[in-house]
Amino acid sequence: MTAVLTDLIISDLKVLRKGRGLFVSRIDERVGTTLRTVCDVTDSDGPAEIRHKVGERLGNWAKKLPPDLRLAVMAAFAIAPDARLPLYQDRVNLAAEKLNRDPRTARRRIDDGIHHLAQLAATFTPKQSSRSHGATRWHIAELRTTLALDRERPEVLEQRRIVADVDDLSEVDITVSPAAIGVDMFHGGTLVQHGARRFAYSLRLPEPLRHGQSHELALRARLGREQHARPWYACVLEYPCATLDLRVRFDHRRVPARITAFEHVDPRDFASATGGVTVYADAAGEVQASFTDLTPGMAYGVRWDNARTGRAEDGAGVLAARARSWGDQAG
Repeated sequence: MTAVLTDLIISDLKVLRKGRGLFVSRIDERVGTTLRTVCDVTDSDGPAEIRHKVGERLGNWAKKLPPDLRLAVMAAFAIAPDARLPLYQDRVNLAAEKLNRDPRTARRRIDDGIHHLAQLAATFTPKQSSRSHGATRWHIAELRTTLALDRERPEVLEQRRIVADVDDLSEVDITVSPAAIGVDMFHGGTLVQHGARRFAYSLRLPEPLRHGQSHELALRARLGREQHARPWYACVLEYPCATLDLRVRFDHRRVPARITAFEHVDPRDFASATGGVTVYADAAGEVQASFTDLTPGMAYGVRWDNARTGRAEDGAGVLAARARSWGDQAG
């Protein structure tokens, strides 16, 4: 069954890569039925939402590919910002230039990448979707969290895109890190603290959302200085979330010698969890870990050794894993 599904996804992807790729004007007609299913596209989604869902899902799967195949498919579907060219052949030529190969080789890399994407997509079924974890009034379609450790007091910037699962959604619950000593709203509504519950807030939306309507918001949390001494940071999520992009910025002069990303870990065991995937800081001292379809109540994040290298390693390490919402921060 998986082989049949993989073939169907490959067929849909080869149709999507034609012309402007993700930026074709009638993307609702270009995205095939099987690709719609694995990208969680609904009949009520408009062109912008379809483009966002498909591009986000393909981009997350592409992070699991070897660098050359990742580059090839990011160009083929016009996911990469510099690859948003009008013709497929233009994007093939761009991929060839970046790979330092001829266009014929670039086409083979794209085909190989599409086969790998389809295999990854075939393992993602609707029952694994974050929406399957019970009825909710809303869920998070996209979460981007950045922890900055290269300053006197660590800070977390969180950007969310939430989606209403009911009509007339006017307020959502927000739980912040127990380590937070202050929370600011950047945009997206009014933050109201729940009395003596120091970590619990409600966000009053600017206007009620209809079922399926999305809304973007951004928060900043200032953490205590003890975060500098704690060699990990993890997100423990309470509500459904489709994707999490976690970035940690270290002082580039004192980057940890080893950094490991972990997914789906009991929060109580995160500090001693084994396994994980090694990730690498870039020249700016930043690491990135991406997760999809998070499970509420489980921890996702990175842990590092106290030993320092003195400088950032060359190259960027990216982990693609599984995920499901923000809410509380265990780290």
